[in-house]
Amino acid sequence: MKKFVSCIVIVCAGLFIAACTDQAKIDTATQRAQSDTQRAEAAATAAQTASQNAMAASQKADQEAASAQDSVRRANDAVARLEAAFSTSVTK
Repeated sequence: MKKFVSCIVIVCAGLFIAACTDQAKIDTATQRAQSDTQRAEAAATAAQTASQNAMAASQKADQEAASAQDSVRRANDAVARLEAAFSTSVTK
């Protein structure tokens, strides 16, 4: 009977040690997962900020393009008036 109890105690001690080792692995994996989650959240925040900056730059570029088109129209208008004035002065 003493041998049987000794065997059970040894088996329980082995299981306890194995469980502690597994818990350490679980804790390590949990810490890694939390660290990965934090890095992913930081990357998502950075991507969102970059997206907002890109959208603002795109809107500014659209405004500048519209302004450039207006300038081209005004320049073409001025050239047309100059040509009309020149052709009027030549025909007089």
